[in-house]
Amino acid sequence: MKRSRQSKIADVDKGLVIVRYATAADEIRPPKIEVLVNPKDEKHIEIISNPLHSEAVLWQPGACLVVRAMQPGKLLVEVIPVDDDGSTAATVKVEMLSQGETSEAQLAPPASAAAVGIGYSPGAKSHVDLDRLKIIGHVAGIGDVTARADEWLAGPSAPTRIEGLSIVWPGKPDDLDIRYCVKLARPHAVSGRMMGLGAYAGTRGRALPIVSIRLEMSGAAASSFRMVSEAAFLGAPIARTSGKQIEMAGPTGREPLVGFRLRLDEINIPLQPVLTPTARSQGRVRVFRSRAAESQLHSDPQSFDPPTRTRAVSE
Repeated sequence: MKRSRQSKIADVDKGLVIVRYATAADEIRPPKIEVLVNPKDEKHIEIISNPLHSEAVLWQPGACLVVRAMQPGKLLVEVIPVDDDGSTAATVKVEMLSQGETSEAQLAPPASAAAVGIGYSPGAKSHVDLDRLKIIGHVAGIGDVTARADEWLAGPSAPTRIEGLSIVWPGKPDDLDIRYCVKLARPHAVSGRMMGLGAYAGTRGRALPIVSIRLEMSGAAASSFRMVSEAAFLGAPIARTSGKQIEMAGPTGREPLVGFRLRLDEINIPLQPVLTPTARSQGRVRVFRSRAAESQLHSDPQSFDPPTRTRAVSE
């Protein structure tokens, strides 16, 4: 009986990504790995493979492909047995590539021994208080309201039109920056203008609701944090997203923002080690994602659009 292929969906962030064939349970006849781009992401994601090969296929452990993403999107990783009774147990790693960034701390003279360990150091025990992050928003009919990290500004229990907001974070790491902008319901000079922490994005007393919001992190420490955000737009289900870049709007892009909350998560967990599949792992594909890349994996390939494209690579 022919064994069906196994698949996983991997989210990728903007940047360069390595898809690496790590291990296979059957080293003599390892399954092949096919990597496909979600059809709706093909305009801004490309797979860079060896020019000697016409397809994005990895044939044995140790092989790899490079993915160049101009915007976040999705990849489909499929494990296909080489013959009817072949194994589909394999380990695939999806890892972000980084060139790093030069911070002021790197250019400064070495600190004295007494100063070592003071401040933020990615990967070390954090001295950063994430709970000090706050959002100050102007809510229609109420005025300025302050919400703490992971606390709703307006929101599902009290949906009210939000006309502007400011994000503050005392004690923020020096090598981390957060910028944000809002789009208003009607043209205005502030609509779409990126603001730094502490600056106000939006209006007051002009009856101009926010219809979309965008946030982005940058700096050497950005890979050690991720933003997690929820937004309520009038008449629409609550939207939730996370990552270094966030953009949220209602289904039509015209629904007023009536609730918003934001928190920052710190990522200090080491990368998962390569796991050697055992006899029990027959028929499973394992895809490990770098923690620094901050992606979630899903097992349902039907989330690819359009469905006809997905059927073209499935049996």
